[in-house]
Amino acid sequence: MSTVHRTLRIIGPGRAGTALASALARAGWHVADPVRRGDDPRRAADGVDLLVIATPDAAIGEVAAAVEPRPDTVVAHLAGSLGLEVLAPHPRRAGIHPLVALPDAATGAERLAAGAWFAVAGDAVARQVVDDLGGRAIEVADADRAAYHAAACIASNHGVALLGQVERVAARAGVPLDAYLELVRATVDNVAALGPAAALTGPVARGDWATVARHRAALDPSERPGYDALVALTERLCRADGPAVALAGGEAGEPSAGGVARCG
Repeated sequence: MSTVHRTLRIIGPGRAGTALASALARAGWHVADPVRRGDDPRRAADGVDLLVIATPDAAIGEVAAAVEPRPDTVVAHLAGSLGLEVLAPHPRRAGIHPLVALPDAATGAERLAAGAWFAVAGDAVARQVVDDLGGRAIEVADADRAAYHAAACIASNHGVALLGQVERVAARAGVPLDAYLELVRATVDNVAALGPAAALTGPVARGDWATVARHRAALDPSERPGYDALVALTERLCRADGPAVALAGGEAGEPSAGGVARCG
């Protein structure tokens, strides 16, 4: 943790901005009054070491342009998919994206201070923030940030959507979502220990296409496209090379040409 006294101001103190401010305050940073919706942001960079624009991504460029640049103030954003050009005309710029789900400010502050991963870019102050929070920093170049953020959304947002499908399909059998959550947790642990391919189990990994066909027959037609897409991704993980299988609407899934390389 840094022994240097640093000052932070947030523009847009919503969940992410408030969580970061709270976590850094606990780490010894001084947090200046935030700039809220309707406030004049022109002097927001005055008297602080770090100004974080925590507005929605689409507004970051407009807000940054409205702030008068200061030569000693680092201006940063929390956007995962944006580069540093959106922070022009500020001479010192940084990207600090927490790779953490922030459902509310209080929970977010706890998670940000619990050894979280952060994608950083630009000024060294970004790494100082991560160090002061006891986190782990990964440098992500501007050209790679959209791909990085897409992976984050797949891991978190798409994972939640997938569990929504689990809940819907399980309800048809009268089984609650809670019954599957320990399976999900154990699966994540297996991936952490073994990697995705070695952790994979189930009918696609075994080449058991009869079971896949029974699944599809039991599903509501509205659920089949999502199931088919994930069968294709599962086979792709199992295959040594070649494209993933494409499942035609209404047809039972079958392996693509060349068969399946088992994952276990």
